[in-house]
Amino acid sequence: MRVGIVMDPLERIHFAKDSTLGICLLAQQYGWRLEYIPAVSLESLDGAPRASAAPLKVFDNQDTFYRLGDFNPQWLADYDLLLMRQDPPVDQRYSYHLMLLASAARQGVLVANNPDELLARNEKLGANEFPEFSPPSLVSSDIDTLRAFAARQGEVIVKPLDGMGGRGIFHLRKNDRNTGVVFETLSSHGSQLIMAQGFIPQVREGDKRIFLFDGEPWPWCLARIPQTHEARANLATGGRGETRELTVRDREIAEGVGKKLKGKGLFFVGLDVIGDYLTEVNITSPTGVREVLRDTGENPLEKLLEVINVSLKKPVAT
Repeated sequence: MRVGIVMDPLERIHFAKDSTLGICLLAQQYGWRLEYIPAVSLESLDGAPRASAAPLKVFDNQDTFYRLGDFNPQWLADYDLLLMRQDPPVDQRYSYHLMLLASAARQGVLVANNPDELLARNEKLGANEFPEFSPPSLVSSDIDTLRAFAARQGEVIVKPLDGMGGRGIFHLRKNDRNTGVVFETLSSHGSQLIMAQGFIPQVREGDKRIFLFDGEPWPWCLARIPQTHEARANLATGGRGETRELTVRDREIAEGVGKKLKGKGLFFVGLDVIGDYLTEVNITSPTGVREVLRDTGENPLEKLLEVINVSLKKPVAT
């Protein structure tokens, strides 16, 4: 099977943690033929999407974990599968890339995750779709409204809507003197929507990344535990990862979200759960699975390739 992986530069990969590398290692083991497509090379000629691509070999070796062949222009319609693994920010450039991939999908190529769903959804706003699971939250660009919400909550987490890895996230306490400047900066002085959520103290016990594969929860999650001086638990900000089994509440949230997302072409979704609350629904390039593989010996990505094979109506290769 011919597979194109649309992603950011390979040299930026964190060998031990990168989920895209994990997907490539397993797909190659299954005999899938991989090609690397730099996201910036996506284009359209006379309405037909194409890109520059190079044959890709990957290795479970930190010193030399990939080898590329020569780049050549390729029509996206010629692939069996396109994996969209470009990292946020979900900005205008990202949206244009999704539009070109959606054009390939209309020509019959399976694109994972579904670019139409990626265009229609936002990872930060995703929790608002499930108010029964989400903490008190406000999405607004009005600074007075944001201030009033923060005052009611006492403590809030404030974040932009298009970031990842803990970038631009602030923890504001009651009567925090930085409240005004944080709201002004993140909202570009009231011109940009941002999100504020009630602070959940249980973040000290771990911000859990729960994995859904076509809506089905994996039984293990990755709890990311923040450093003592941090409110952010992201591994990119120094958080420590700890693999755990799903709790009853974790499973309730995962099954509730998964039921609504199943069958939409969102093959790999990462839910962020703190305490009893769903805080984000990550659909662009979720990560965290390789830590679970390391700790349990079970590879969640086997389930990902299984659900993709089912959608392709192909037998599961082993």
